[in-house]
Amino acid sequence: MPPTTQRPLNSPFSAASTAEDVLAGLDLSGTTAVVTGGGSGLGLATTRALASAGARVLVPARRPDAARTVLADVAGCDVVPMDLADLDSVRTAATHLGDGLDRIDLFVAAAGVMATPELRVGPGWEGQFAVNHLGHFALAHALYPLLAAGGARVVVNSSAGHTLTDIRWHDPHFRSGYDKWLAYGQAKTANSLFAVGLDALGRGDGVRAFALHPGKIITGLQREMTLREQIDRGWIDEHGNVVGEGFKTPSQGAATGLWAATSALLDERGGLYLEDCEVARVIPPGTPMDDGGVRAYAVDPEAAARLWDLSVAATGAGPLTRR
Repeated sequence: MPPTTQRPLNSPFSAASTAEDVLAGLDLSGTTAVVTGGGSGLGLATTRALASAGARVLVPARRPDAARTVLADVAGCDVVPMDLADLDSVRTAATHLGDGLDRIDLFVAAAGVMATPELRVGPGWEGQFAVNHLGHFALAHALYPLLAAGGARVVVNSSAGHTLTDIRWHDPHFRSGYDKWLAYGQAKTANSLFAVGLDALGRGDGVRAFALHPGKIITGLQREMTLREQIDRGWIDEHGNVVGEGFKTPSQGAATGLWAATSALLDERGGLYLEDCEVARVIPPGTPMDDGGVRAYAVDPEAAARLWDLSVAATGAGPLTRR
């Protein structure tokens, strides 16, 4: 059953709020943040906002040179090479990230892929599940002693796409036939359940975790989709202009994650799914994706524990320890 705490908190912010609105007046000096995907899209908007508020931001990036170029004007920001599809790369990055740190205060899992052609990574894992979930699982696990030392907030970008499917427990790697949208939906459900599972295991160390739907935003996330696909879905016009109803700017898209990372309303809370700078309501099966809310299966503690065990077995991670 989903937690009864999945109820709105009367946040002062909304779908229209920007990253600047959420962080206005906050001084994050002395705060250390890790933002995956921090060199593009929502991750870039998140990195810039956190750095502008005084935080030191560490950015693991698959294309580190490109990330360094984009972030060259951002003070207090360092880039570390990392490929979420390669667990050896993830573990190496975790070691580099930990060099010289005694704590991490914020961990934002903003990197991701969407609706990709079939891709097998590692021992044959489905690529979207591997990149969006297993890579972040392994990174957070490796960094856990620093997260515990900082009593960190962990923020995981999920999506309304989670409504497409629960975890395919019988075939999570689509060995019986690949569907790029179901694979994306499963990965986004996994992102939400990861936050539920991490919060349950980490709250005793002060680590609290949240998942969120950032909203509909055109970023590099759509790079695997053709222009025609995006036009046919009503997202953009023939010239690439955003025409879809309800689409946000990158700054508005980053706002919910920044609210999750910093809001006092969320003190002593965790394991929640957020949207539009608010706690989302649980919605019944069949509710249209664009109506908002979270499916019960995506915040179910028993499913989160089951996914945790599956992820431990896949990545070889051991128990979480403060070390």
